[in-house]
Amino acid sequence: MPQPVKALDRVRMLEMLRSARPFDVVVIGAGATGLGVAVDAASRGLKTLVVDAQDFAAGTSSRSTKLIHGGVRYMKNIRNWSLVREALAERRILLKNAPALAHPQAFVLPCYSVTDLVFYGLGLTLYTLLGIGGGLLGPVKLLGAVDTLCELPGVKRKALKGGVKYFDTQFDDARTAVALMQTALGCGAAVLNYASVAEAELKDGRVDSVTVKDNETGETFHVRGRVFFNCTGPWVDNIRRLADPEVDSLVRISRGSHIVVGREFMPAKSAMLIPKTADGRVLFCIPWKGNVEIGTTDLEQGQAPFDPQITDDETDFLIAGANRYLAKPIEKKDVKASFSGLRPLFKGNVVSGGPSSARLSREHAVIPEFGNMITVTGGKWTSYRLMAEHAIEAAQKMGLLPKSGCTTRSLPLAVDMTVDVKGLESRLDTEKLTAELKREAADYAAYCVKTNGARTANDVLYRRLRIGQMNARVTKLLTPVVEKAVAETLAAL
Repeated sequence: MPQPVKALDRVRMLEMLRSARPFDVVVIGAGATGLGVAVDAASRGLKTLVVDAQDFAAGTSSRSTKLIHGGVRYMKNIRNWSLVREALAERRILLKNAPALAHPQAFVLPCYSVTDLVFYGLGLTLYTLLGIGGGLLGPVKLLGAVDTLCELPGVKRKALKGGVKYFDTQFDDARTAVALMQTALGCGAAVLNYASVAEAELKDGRVDSVTVKDNETGETFHVRGRVFFNCTGPWVDNIRRLADPEVDSLVRISRGSHIVVGREFMPAKSAMLIPKTADGRVLFCIPWKGNVEIGTTDLEQGQAPFDPQITDDETDFLIAGANRYLAKPIEKKDVKASFSGLRPLFKGNVVSGGPSSARLSREHAVIPEFGNMITVTGGKWTSYRLMAEHAIEAAQKMGLLPKSGCTTRSLPLAVDMTVDVKGLESRLDTEKLTAELKREAADYAAYCVKTNGARTANDVLYRRLRIGQMNARVTKLLTPVVEKAVAETLAAL
């Protein structure tokens, strides 16, 4: 059973900060990693605060491919197989703890040569077998050409030899983040969006406190803690430089972009895995909320803007990659929406605290610095819970937190099922935008302001609903309606 959902009372959260009582755990960043740490800490009974300069999951964590998976591309290197096995075990945990937000998804890799059919069949069989300890979602099947066309209507028929069918997991990234926030809240944590960390004060080589600013009012708070977790994704170096402006960068940043088109291009229940793009990556074409999501790219990004945008070149790349396999070609005018996210990629630097006290992997890093700041970076949504467990364990080993056991393996998430969000999204995407439908969207916006921390129209349209990533035209029409509802609800609180 899911945890009961507790409404987020921002006034009460600010009162807790005004009290100036110290926290055991202060988490900076409320994406997947930070919210995971907050849930882990609060569920152990630790007094916990998590803040973010933006909305919950407004950065990378709402802009993913919407998959919980082991990473098929890691199968190329046997040294990465342990990471795949670890991730597939985490996949099972999320399916168990949030079944309303995550579900098994069939994938088919179409093959145009017998050699590919055998090669990818063996590879995906091994990938699936690595998940035995985490629970199999379904068997791998070698399909003939006819069965492949049945699984993937819309794929090119010419020279098709067959396909390989396997299973992974699809989830709603932003709504999972909101569920994590409300789970942390239910466990006693204080949570605040639109609250940025402006300064860090060090004493005797340790972080004594940070200054948190309410971005809406400008009010500042002096927040003390036993341990500070830096979970700000692409912005981790910005936070580290509040403690020491001279530190070297820990991460480099890449941008991953997606496009969304109508399901007429691939009216399938199964997703398509394209095994190799022009730059050597895999490409996914995934049924998503009545559409097809296509992604992702991987481009070096020099800066880390809060709202990265897809480029024309990326759009062309994704269309060209999909069109190699689709019978009906996609054109630029067919793109209904697009979204881009930034990935923090750990460089592997040696930092203060040293490798002996840092838990490192190719996927994520947990790095102690400045006495009691722990930076958690890298990784992906699939491993958010495990990253949080590693981070809390690191703090315990350093004597910053008392020893206690982790409960999150079996902790159901607090998923709010009050409103049929999927139904509302579908109607907004496919039906005429009537006055009644606009009222329904406005009512839901008001509900989100009152219960789960929405403060702007984008919070509602892009993260409580997903229409912002589904249909740009409808989003533009809805924005003034939702803006008005949000403003009126905030004024009435």
